[in-house]
Amino acid sequence: MTVEQHTMANGFRIVSEHMPGLQSAAIGIWVSAGGRHERIEQNGIAHFLEHMAFKGTRRRTAVQIAEAIEDVGGYINAYTSREVTAYYARVLQNDVPLAMDVIADIVLNPIFDPNEIEVERGVILQEIGQAHDTPDDVIFDWLQEESFRDQPLGRTILGPAERVSSFSREDLSDFVAEHYGPGQMILSAAGAVDHAEIVRMAEELFGHLQPKPDIAAETARFTGGETRRSKALEQAHFALAFESPGYRDDAIYTAHIYSSAMGGGMSSRLFQEIREKRGLCYTIFAQNGAYADTGTTTIYAGTSAAQIGELAQITFDEMKRATEDMSPQEVARARAQMKAGMLMGLESPSNRAERLARLVQIWDVVPPLDDTVARIDAVSTGDVREFAESIAANAPAALALYGPIDSAPTLADLQGRRAA
Repeated sequence: MTVEQHTMANGFRIVSEHMPGLQSAAIGIWVSAGGRHERIEQNGIAHFLEHMAFKGTRRRTAVQIAEAIEDVGGYINAYTSREVTAYYARVLQNDVPLAMDVIADIVLNPIFDPNEIEVERGVILQEIGQAHDTPDDVIFDWLQEESFRDQPLGRTILGPAERVSSFSREDLSDFVAEHYGPGQMILSAAGAVDHAEIVRMAEELFGHLQPKPDIAAETARFTGGETRRSKALEQAHFALAFESPGYRDDAIYTAHIYSSAMGGGMSSRLFQEIREKRGLCYTIFAQNGAYADTGTTTIYAGTSAAQIGELAQITFDEMKRATEDMSPQEVARARAQMKAGMLMGLESPSNRAERLARLVQIWDVVPPLDDTVARIDAVSTGDVREFAESIAANAPAALALYGPIDSAPTLADLQGRRAA
């Protein structure tokens, strides 16, 4: 499998990887226009725009967009994150030109019909309401807000209902004019694809675009803080975040291995100590998330009102214990899990296309896969213990609590235990 790249004269970037033996392909456009690229009055508009892309273009109605791909047995979808908006499809090899044409059409030619805007506004407001009714979803929005308070990176991707209720056709068009330039787009394809053909089609579809000034996202500052939302739920939801490396930092591999060892599976420390030995929860996990300039190590659990205090205290105790006795066996297991998860995922052309796009966005090149594996293998037990020390001792922290949490410790209480 060979990765090939090309940059068009207008700055539009193309990356592809042919995967022998496949009869299908994944292809999409990744745009550097996510939640953190919005001004405060625009919060939620990147996600609204993603919805509107499927609601009709100058060439196709909403139904025709769906039918064009589904008539050939493929699927088409999109998502908005804090750093990108992606539009992608999976089709059989012979239908790659069709997928390219449809994706280009929805990205470049949305009509933003006023009637469809109102319909989709209602859909998104329902999506916001559903998120608010899902405690183990909404708590992460609140945790993000506390981690990056009063910053674009701390705002929700969906946006507040009052802003979504006011977005106009002009607002959508203005956001596209600001952020959807060829230099902000990456076309990524993987599977049964031919790079030369992808480049040829891309030149036809995107070659006319004029470059736009790149609008840099505001540099993130991890503020930390605490939010407590009391509500009569069955469970108390507990989420912690600690400042961690961004994805351009070599320490990102250590951060991933640490979070996996702490709470990445059934053999992890938090799962074994808090769920298996003490029975304090059903769900507990740790994970690492990264952005261009910062990242977070996050721990989440749901428990009863009576046990939230004990769970929180043991979590901090386990974090401190890891600084001293994180074993080579635990680190080796976490390394193996990280490599296996990555390599198994890359057997899917959709996952591979997404990885290619993200690496080009981060580095403008795709590092060899062997280099990534070598970096994972290079993380030592000492590296993980040192990272554990930084998390347990002094990394800025944020706490979000939701549900019957009146007896839950405060962040100040937990910081005291951290320092003891």
